[in-house]
Amino acid sequence: MAIGLLRAGKLGALAAWVGFTLPSAAALVAFAYGVDAFADPGAAWLRGLKLAAVAVVAHAVAGMARMLTPDVPRVALALAAAAAALAVGGVAGQLGPIAAGAAAGLLLLRPGERDAAPPLGVSLGRRLAATALAVFALLLAVLPLLRAATGATAVGVVDSFYRAGSLVFGGGHVVLPLLHAEVVPRGWVTDEAFVAGYGAAQAVPGPLFTFAAYLGAAMEPAPGGLAGAALALGAIFLPSFLLVAGVLPFWEAVRARPRVRAAVAGVNAAVVGLLLAALWDPVISSAVESFADVALAVALLALLVVRVPPWLVVAAAAAAAVALERI
Repeated sequence: MAIGLLRAGKLGALAAWVGFTLPSAAALVAFAYGVDAFADPGAAWLRGLKLAAVAVVAHAVAGMARMLTPDVPRVALALAAAAAALAVGGVAGQLGPIAAGAAAGLLLLRPGERDAAPPLGVSLGRRLAATALAVFALLLAVLPLLRAATGATAVGVVDSFYRAGSLVFGGGHVVLPLLHAEVVPRGWVTDEAFVAGYGAAQAVPGPLFTFAAYLGAAMEPAPGGLAGAALALGAIFLPSFLLVAGVLPFWEAVRARPRVRAAVAGVNAAVVGLLLAALWDPVISSAVESFADVALAVALLALLVVRVPPWLVVAAAAAAAVALERI
Protein backbone atom coordinates (compact mmCIF):
# COMPACT_ATOMS: atom_id res chain seq x y z
CA MET A 1 0.00 0.00 0.00
CA ALA A 2 2.73 2.43 0.96
CA ILE A 3 4.77 1.70 -2.17
CA GLY A 4 1.68 2.11 -4.36
CA LEU A 5 0.83 5.37 -2.61
CA LEU A 6 4.31 6.76 -3.14
CA ARG A 7 4.43 5.70 -6.77
CA ALA A 8 0.89 6.54 -7.96
CA GLY A 9 -1.14 8.21 -5.22
CA LYS A 10 -4.36 6.89 -3.68
CA LEU A 11 -5.35 4.71 -6.63
CA GLY A 12 -1.82 3.36 -6.69
CA ALA A 13 -2.21 2.23 -3.08
CA LEU A 14 -5.42 0.39 -3.98
CA ALA A 15 -3.88 -1.15 -7.10
CA ALA A 16 -0.82 -2.34 -5.17
CA TRP A 17 -3.02 -3.94 -2.52
CA VAL A 18 -5.21 -5.69 -5.10
CA GLY A 19 -2.22 -7.04 -7.02
CA PHE A 20 -0.43 -8.24 -3.90
CA THR A 21 -3.44 -9.65 -2.08
CA LEU A 22 -5.98 -11.19 -4.45
CA PRO A 23 -3.93 -14.15 -5.76
CA SER A 24 -3.41 -15.64 -2.31
CA ALA A 25 -6.91 -14.70 -1.16
CA ALA A 26 -8.46 -16.48 -4.15
CA ALA A 27 -6.32 -19.58 -3.57
CA LEU A 28 -7.25 -19.73 0.12
CA VAL A 29 -10.97 -19.28 -0.59
CA ALA A 30 -10.74 -22.17 -3.05
CA PHE A 31 -8.95 -24.22 -0.39
CA ALA A 32 -11.74 -23.44 2.11
CA TYR A 33 -14.35 -24.73 -0.34
CA GLY A 34 -12.26 -27.82 -1.04
CA VAL A 35 -11.78 -28.65 2.63
CA ASP A 36 -15.49 -28.23 3.26
CA ALA A 37 -16.47 -30.43 0.34
CA PHE A 38 -13.91 -33.21 0.37
CA ALA A 39 -11.86 -33.34 3.54
CA ASP A 40 -12.35 -35.26 6.73
CA PRO A 41 -11.19 -33.01 9.61
CA GLY A 42 -8.92 -35.85 10.72
CA ALA A 43 -7.46 -36.48 7.26
CA ALA A 44 -3.74 -37.18 7.31
CA TRP A 45 -2.87 -34.50 4.76
CA LEU A 46 -4.62 -31.89 6.88
CA ARG A 47 -2.55 -33.01 9.85
CA GLY A 48 0.48 -32.49 7.64
CA LEU A 49 -0.57 -28.90 6.99
CA LYS A 50 -0.80 -28.30 10.72
CA LEU A 51 2.75 -29.58 11.19
CA ALA A 52 3.91 -27.37 8.33
CA ALA A 53 2.49 -24.44 10.27
CA VAL A 54 4.59 -25.48 13.28
CA ALA A 55 7.75 -25.45 11.18
CA VAL A 56 6.95 -22.14 9.47
CA VAL A 57 6.20 -20.28 12.71
CA ALA A 58 9.28 -21.76 14.42
CA HIS A 59 11.37 -20.59 11.48
CA ALA A 60 9.79 -17.12 11.70
CA VAL A 61 10.50 -16.93 15.44
CA ALA A 62 14.16 -17.78 14.86
CA GLY A 63 14.52 -15.26 12.04
CA MET A 64 12.84 -12.42 13.90
CA ALA A 65 14.79 -13.21 17.07
CA ARG A 66 18.11 -12.88 15.22
CA MET A 67 17.15 -9.45 13.90
CA LEU A 68 15.14 -7.98 16.76
CA THR A 69 16.61 -9.47 19.95
CA PRO A 70 20.39 -9.17 19.47
CA ASP A 71 21.24 -8.57 23.14
CA VAL A 72 20.35 -9.80 26.62
CA PRO A 73 17.88 -7.01 27.53
CA ARG A 74 15.83 -7.60 24.40
CA VAL A 75 15.91 -11.38 24.83
CA ALA A 76 14.56 -10.83 28.34
CA LEU A 77 11.84 -8.54 26.99
CA ALA A 78 10.83 -11.17 24.44
CA LEU A 79 10.62 -13.96 27.02
CA ALA A 80 8.61 -11.76 29.39
CA ALA A 81 6.21 -10.85 26.56
CA ALA A 82 5.75 -14.52 25.67
CA ALA A 83 4.99 -15.43 29.28
CA ALA A 84 2.50 -12.56 29.61
CA ALA A 85 0.75 -13.45 26.35
CA LEU A 86 0.33 -17.09 27.38
CA ALA A 87 -0.82 -16.18 30.89
CA VAL A 88 -3.32 -13.47 29.93
CA GLY A 89 -4.40 -14.34 26.39
CA GLY A 90 -6.71 -12.41 24.07
CA VAL A 91 -6.35 -8.74 23.20
CA ALA A 92 -4.95 -7.84 26.62
CA GLY A 93 -2.28 -10.49 26.20
CA GLN A 94 -1.21 -8.81 22.95
CA LEU A 95 -1.47 -5.12 23.78
CA GLY A 96 -0.09 -5.37 27.31
CA PRO A 97 3.30 -6.80 26.27
CA ILE A 98 3.54 -4.32 23.37
CA ALA A 99 2.90 -1.35 25.67
CA ALA A 100 5.32 -2.75 28.25
CA GLY A 101 7.92 -3.31 25.52
CA ALA A 102 7.64 0.33 24.42
CA ALA A 103 8.06 1.53 28.01
CA ALA A 104 10.99 -0.80 28.63
CA GLY A 105 12.61 0.38 25.39
CA LEU A 106 12.41 3.99 26.56
CA LEU A 107 13.93 3.14 29.92
CA LEU A 108 16.47 0.44 29.10
CA LEU A 109 17.50 0.50 25.46
CA ARG A 110 19.76 2.79 23.52
CA PRO A 111 18.13 4.12 20.36
CA GLY A 112 19.35 2.60 17.14
CA GLU A 113 21.00 4.66 14.46
CA ARG A 114 18.64 6.45 12.11
CA ASP A 115 18.85 5.00 8.61
CA ALA A 116 20.03 7.22 5.80
CA ALA A 117 16.97 6.77 3.58
CA PRO A 118 15.88 9.87 1.65
CA PRO A 119 12.61 11.64 2.48
CA LEU A 120 9.51 9.72 1.40
CA GLY A 121 7.85 12.60 -0.43
CA VAL A 122 4.31 11.61 0.54
CA SER A 123 1.65 13.54 -1.37
CA LEU A 124 -1.02 13.24 1.33
CA GLY A 125 -1.75 16.29 3.46
CA ARG A 126 -1.59 16.21 7.24
CA ARG A 127 -5.28 17.06 7.55
CA LEU A 128 -6.22 13.95 5.55
CA ALA A 129 -3.75 11.94 7.61
CA ALA A 130 -5.28 13.14 10.87
CA THR A 131 -8.74 12.26 9.53
CA ALA A 132 -7.59 8.75 8.66
CA LEU A 133 -6.21 8.25 12.17
CA ALA A 134 -9.47 9.55 13.68
CA VAL A 135 -11.53 7.14 11.55
CA PHE A 136 -9.23 4.29 12.56
CA ALA A 137 -9.78 5.01 16.26
CA LEU A 138 -13.51 5.65 15.83
CA LEU A 139 -14.12 2.31 14.12
CA LEU A 140 -12.10 0.52 16.77
CA ALA A 141 -14.40 2.01 19.44
CA VAL A 142 -17.75 1.93 17.62
CA LEU A 143 -17.76 -1.49 15.95
CA PRO A 144 -18.02 -3.43 19.26
CA LEU A 145 -20.99 -1.23 20.21
CA LEU A 146 -22.70 -1.90 16.89
CA ARG A 147 -22.05 -5.59 17.32
CA ALA A 148 -23.67 -5.62 20.75
CA ALA A 149 -26.61 -3.49 19.59
CA THR A 150 -27.44 -5.43 16.43
CA GLY A 151 -26.34 -8.98 17.22
CA ALA A 152 -25.75 -9.43 13.48
CA THR A 153 -23.12 -11.99 12.54
CA ALA A 154 -21.89 -9.85 9.62
CA VAL A 155 -21.23 -6.92 11.97
CA GLY A 156 -19.49 -9.32 14.32
CA VAL A 157 -17.24 -10.55 11.52
CA VAL A 158 -16.26 -7.00 10.58
CA ASP A 159 -15.61 -6.12 14.23
CA SER A 160 -13.49 -9.23 14.91
CA PHE A 161 -11.33 -8.94 11.83
CA TYR A 162 -10.99 -5.15 12.00
CA ARG A 163 -9.79 -5.41 15.59
CA ALA A 164 -7.32 -8.18 14.69
CA GLY A 165 -5.94 -6.08 11.86
CA SER A 166 -5.68 -3.05 14.13
CA LEU A 167 -3.81 -4.65 16.99
CA VAL A 168 -1.11 -6.63 15.21
CA PHE A 169 2.43 -5.23 15.13
CA GLY A 170 5.63 -6.56 13.68
CA GLY A 171 4.61 -9.38 11.34
CA GLY A 172 1.68 -11.37 10.04
CA HIS A 173 2.30 -14.46 12.16
CA VAL A 174 1.52 -12.46 15.30
CA VAL A 175 -2.13 -12.26 14.18
CA LEU A 176 -2.60 -15.96 14.92
CA PRO A 177 -3.64 -15.78 18.60
CA LEU A 178 -5.96 -12.82 17.96
CA LEU A 179 -7.77 -14.51 15.09
CA HIS A 180 -7.88 -17.79 16.97
CA ALA A 181 -9.50 -16.06 19.96
CA GLU A 182 -12.07 -14.42 17.68
CA VAL A 183 -13.21 -17.34 15.53
CA VAL A 184 -12.60 -20.63 17.38
CA PRO A 185 -14.29 -20.03 20.77
CA ARG A 186 -17.33 -18.61 18.96
CA GLY A 187 -17.65 -21.80 16.92
CA TRP A 188 -17.21 -20.02 13.60
CA VAL A 189 -14.27 -22.29 12.65
CA THR A 190 -13.03 -25.46 14.35
CA ASP A 191 -9.58 -25.55 15.87
CA GLU A 192 -8.52 -28.19 13.34
CA ALA A 193 -9.75 -26.18 10.37
CA PHE A 194 -8.05 -23.04 11.72
CA VAL A 195 -4.58 -24.56 11.96
CA ALA A 196 -4.95 -26.52 8.70
CA GLY A 197 -5.90 -23.31 6.89
CA TYR A 198 -2.95 -21.53 8.42
CA GLY A 199 -0.70 -24.29 7.12
CA ALA A 200 -2.19 -23.89 3.65
CA ALA A 201 -1.56 -20.14 3.83
CA GLN A 202 2.17 -20.90 3.84
CA ALA A 203 1.92 -22.46 0.38
CA VAL A 204 0.50 -19.41 -1.39
CA PRO A 205 2.16 -16.10 -2.33
CA GLY A 206 1.24 -12.76 -0.84
CA PRO A 207 0.63 -11.42 2.67
CA LEU A 208 -0.33 -13.72 5.51
CA PHE A 209 -3.37 -11.57 6.33
CA THR A 210 -5.14 -13.21 3.38
CA PHE A 211 -5.65 -16.08 5.83
CA ALA A 212 -8.70 -13.98 6.78
CA ALA A 213 -10.27 -14.82 3.41
CA TYR A 214 -9.98 -18.52 4.21
CA LEU A 215 -11.54 -18.04 7.64
CA GLY A 216 -14.38 -15.92 6.24
CA ALA A 217 -15.16 -18.53 3.59
CA ALA A 218 -14.91 -21.46 6.01
CA MET A 219 -17.15 -19.96 8.73
CA GLU A 220 -20.18 -22.05 9.61
CA PRO A 221 -22.67 -19.22 10.39
CA ALA A 222 -23.85 -16.86 7.67
CA PRO A 223 -22.50 -15.07 5.71
CA GLY A 224 -19.63 -17.54 5.10
CA GLY A 225 -18.58 -18.44 1.58
CA LEU A 226 -17.57 -15.65 -0.80
CA ALA A 227 -19.47 -13.00 1.16
CA GLY A 228 -17.77 -14.01 4.40
CA ALA A 229 -14.38 -14.03 2.68
CA ALA A 230 -14.93 -10.52 1.29
CA LEU A 231 -16.08 -9.16 4.66
CA ALA A 232 -13.20 -10.72 6.59
CA LEU A 233 -10.57 -9.72 4.03
CA GLY A 234 -11.79 -6.13 3.74
CA ALA A 235 -12.11 -5.73 7.51
CA ILE A 236 -8.65 -7.04 8.36
CA PHE A 237 -6.93 -4.81 5.78
CA LEU A 238 -8.96 -1.64 6.38
CA PRO A 239 -6.83 -0.62 9.40
CA SER A 240 -3.74 -0.90 7.20
CA PHE A 241 -5.16 1.55 4.66
CA LEU A 242 -6.09 4.00 7.41
CA LEU A 243 -2.75 3.72 9.20
CA VAL A 244 -0.66 4.02 6.05
CA ALA A 245 -2.55 7.17 5.12
CA GLY A 246 -2.44 8.44 8.70
CA VAL A 247 1.19 7.73 9.58
CA LEU A 248 3.27 8.30 6.43
CA PRO A 249 2.89 12.12 6.33
CA PHE A 250 4.24 12.30 9.90
CA TRP A 251 6.87 9.58 9.56
CA GLU A 252 9.85 11.82 8.78
CA ALA A 253 9.34 13.83 11.95
CA VAL A 254 8.70 10.74 14.08
CA ARG A 255 11.67 8.65 12.93
CA ALA A 256 14.08 11.51 13.73
CA ARG A 257 13.40 11.18 17.46
CA PRO A 258 15.85 8.88 19.33
CA ARG A 259 13.30 8.08 22.05
CA VAL A 260 10.83 6.86 19.43
CA ARG A 261 13.47 4.55 17.97
CA ALA A 262 14.22 3.17 21.44
CA ALA A 263 10.52 2.54 22.06
CA VAL A 264 10.17 0.81 18.69
CA ALA A 265 13.14 -1.44 19.55
CA GLY A 266 11.31 -2.47 22.73
CA VAL A 267 8.10 -3.12 20.80
CA ASN A 268 9.99 -5.25 18.27
CA ALA A 269 11.45 -7.37 21.07
CA ALA A 270 7.96 -7.83 22.55
CA VAL A 271 6.66 -8.90 19.13
CA VAL A 272 9.22 -11.70 19.05
CA GLY A 273 7.80 -12.88 22.38
CA LEU A 274 4.24 -12.71 21.05
CA LEU A 275 5.23 -14.83 18.08
CA LEU A 276 6.91 -17.33 20.42
CA ALA A 277 3.66 -17.53 22.41
CA ALA A 278 1.69 -18.07 19.18
CA LEU A 279 4.05 -20.90 18.26
CA TRP A 280 3.06 -22.69 21.43
CA ASP A 281 -0.64 -21.81 21.43
CA PRO A 282 -2.45 -22.38 19.11
CA VAL A 283 0.11 -23.83 16.67
CA ILE A 284 1.98 -26.57 18.58
CA SER A 285 -0.81 -27.25 21.08
CA SER A 286 -3.30 -28.09 18.32
CA ALA A 287 -0.95 -29.77 15.83
CA VAL A 288 1.52 -32.00 17.70
CA GLU A 289 0.04 -35.21 19.11
CA SER A 290 2.88 -37.75 18.99
CA PHE A 291 6.64 -38.22 18.73
CA ALA A 292 6.18 -38.87 15.00
CA ASP A 293 4.58 -35.42 14.71
CA VAL A 294 7.56 -33.88 16.51
CA ALA A 295 10.00 -35.65 14.19
CA LEU A 296 8.12 -34.53 11.06
CA ALA A 297 7.88 -30.93 12.28
CA VAL A 298 11.63 -30.86 12.99
CA ALA A 299 12.36 -32.29 9.54
CA LEU A 300 10.16 -29.65 7.92
CA LEU A 301 11.93 -26.94 9.90
CA ALA A 302 15.27 -28.27 8.66
CA LEU A 303 14.02 -27.94 5.08
CA LEU A 304 13.12 -24.31 5.71
CA VAL A 305 16.53 -23.64 7.27
CA VAL A 306 18.27 -24.88 4.11
CA ARG A 307 15.95 -22.58 2.11
CA VAL A 308 13.56 -25.03 0.52
CA PRO A 309 10.59 -22.91 -0.70
CA PRO A 310 7.72 -22.83 1.82
CA TRP A 311 5.14 -24.06 -0.71
CA LEU A 312 7.29 -27.14 -1.34
CA VAL A 313 7.67 -27.71 2.40
CA VAL A 314 3.88 -27.59 2.80
CA ALA A 315 3.41 -30.10 -0.02
CA ALA A 316 6.05 -32.36 1.52
CA ALA A 317 4.31 -32.12 4.90
CA ALA A 318 0.99 -33.27 3.47
CA ALA A 319 2.60 -36.13 1.54
CA ALA A 320 4.70 -37.26 4.52
CA ALA A 321 1.70 -37.28 6.86
CA VAL A 322 -0.25 -39.47 4.43
CA ALA A 323 2.72 -41.84 4.10
CA LEU A 324 3.17 -42.09 7.87
CA GLU A 325 -0.49 -42.95 8.35
CA ARG A 326 -0.18 -45.87 5.94
CA ILE A 327 2.88 -47.35 7.67
